[in-house]
Amino acid sequence: MGECTPSYLTIEPTCRIVFGPGGIEYLPALIASLGMDRAFLVTDRGVYAAGIVDQVLKVLNAAGMEHGAYDRVGANPSTTNVDDGAAQARAFGPAVIVALGGGSVLDAAKGISLLVGNADAAAADADTLWDALDGLPLIAIPTTSGTGAETNGFGVIEAAGARHKVYIGHPSVKPRIALLDPTLTLSLPAKITAATGIDALVHGIESLASRGANPVSAAFASQAVALVGQWLPLAHRDGSNLEARSHLMLGAHLAGQALTISGLGLVHGIGHALTAHTGTPHGIALAAVLEEVMEFSAPATQDAFEQAGRALRLSPPADGDWARVTVQAVREISGSLCIKQPLRKLGVNHAMRVPLARGALADAVTRNAPRQPTEKEVLEILDRVF
Repeated sequence: MGECTPSYLTIEPTCRIVFGPGGIEYLPALIASLGMDRAFLVTDRGVYAAGIVDQVLKVLNAAGMEHGAYDRVGANPSTTNVDDGAAQARAFGPAVIVALGGGSVLDAAKGISLLVGNADAAAADADTLWDALDGLPLIAIPTTSGTGAETNGFGVIEAAGARHKVYIGHPSVKPRIALLDPTLTLSLPAKITAATGIDALVHGIESLASRGANPVSAAFASQAVALVGQWLPLAHRDGSNLEARSHLMLGAHLAGQALTISGLGLVHGIGHALTAHTGTPHGIALAAVLEEVMEFSAPATQDAFEQAGRALRLSPPADGDWARVTVQAVREISGSLCIKQPLRKLGVNHAMRVPLARGALADAVTRNAPRQPTEKEVLEILDRVF
């Protein structure tokens, strides 16, 4: 008999998850559980305008908990945002960083947390900070259902003036606690529900197809696709539907758990480049190329598309072509959200095509794509959706 060599699968532990309507009331106790009695809130003006910050401050004030805040995070957060927020957090002193907002806020908060723990560092040093000193402990409270940023220890931010994204992160800034309160998403406009929700769906699909996928990530991703595929259209149609909002938030979180293990792929590679060059919101950038990238990837990932199709409750195709029926189902979901737009309406001109393609190929996520594209092939995808 031949020698049998065991294989090992190592998965980082997930953060603590507090999930359910009204969970925000537990925030002071959760902060205290991390050994602190002060909170530094990171958020943006949109979350303020929606009244969500006031809800959180009311809870903190009722508990007599001292707090500070930085509320200037941009829609596509930049290194400038992170540096400014870190300066305010350093001035406030030791605290738990409470990230309250969508993926942009959560990503910026991780950078802010890390810089506070490294007094001489700046966000432009992102590439050298992965071995830095620990950042402050962080609690993530997402107010959208899409990015899954509460599941990992890195943020995607824009290098100010450089038209490309950088990854800033460290194991210490992976949120200690993810506080998932779906009532905070009830006021989310339909357009933002669509854009963030499609991001979650892409996370699930790309995680299944990624070169880094394994049985654990596939389990998270399959359940995420099932939940998002079923409940996103309902939450988009009726934002006050708490059941839909709850299932969608949980699905987005599971998709985040999946991508943290598996990595993503070319949809995100192109999406990051598109956002960096035009400022297009992340989910809308992904939707612009989603089905076309799936069709390009299909020859290399039929099994993953079968998993996605079964999660979407599709009937097995008579010809066995799961990619075809799964792409069509995704196209119908996207169509119901009215989110897909041609690139020319997103500010892309012909001169941008080559920089976009090269930016997508240079992005780290593209290395996880099941079928590695050439520059010519990325240009062909862009031309299809121009």
